Amino acid sequence: MQNHQLCASQADHVDNGTMRVQVTSTVGLIPVEDAQITISYTGDPGPALEQVSTNAEGQSEELTLAAPPLEYSMEPEQSAQPYAEYTVQVEAEGYRPVSIEGVDVFSGELSLQNVRMEPLEVSEEDMKNIVIPANTLFGNFPPKIAEAEIKPVDESGEIVLSRVVVPEYVIVHDGTPGDSTAGDYYVKYKDYIKNVASSEIYATWPDSTIRANILAIMSFTMNRVYTEW
Repeated sequence: MQNHQLCASQADHVDNGTMRVQVTSTVGLIPVEDAQITISYTGDPGPALEQVSTNAEGQSEELTLAAPPLEYSMEPEQSAQPYAEYTVQVEAEGYRPVSIEGVDVFSGELSLQNVRMEPLEVSEEDMKNIVIPANTLFGNFPPKIAEAEIKPVDESGEIVLSRVVVPEYVIVHDGTPGDSTAGDYYVKYKDYIKNVASSEIYATWPDSTIRANILAIMSFTMNRVYTEW
């Protein structure tokens, strides 16, 4: 039932967005040429919408894809999904196949999807499946855990550095703060900011609004790094 509703929602599009896929190898970060890319609606196992291959730079051509009306992403109380969700499947000779579900495409915006492929000599597993969750402005997520606005920082061990420094990597805990079973991952600071921004704001917003939100995300992240909260 959920997939049926999703497909019906995605079919009711009047605008277009675009997507370009960049494919690189996890070894040496070299471009993967002649990778075969298949685009389909997420949740719809039907026929492919687009099938293209990458050039010598590991890039696909810019694909035009259906998207919901622009107005859907400009009204905070809008109940309709403001973006279309696509599945990107990539195959290349000598590499482990990759499938990414939930790639967002907004009206009038270019969606850039990076795909990292593992050479078969370093990976014996089957297809790598990645599922991108819904944007936090549209998805149904639990409320944030309440915390004090002012936190003590004068206790021994609470300060990571003697001054605020932009780190190369940040540690991301994949769970609630009290969940010791959740994994910790080292993520490049720039990638972390980019990924948080893309999941918490819409690309269709005015440039000044996007910049303000990204600065807030950067400030919040630096506070976490500095205070260890």
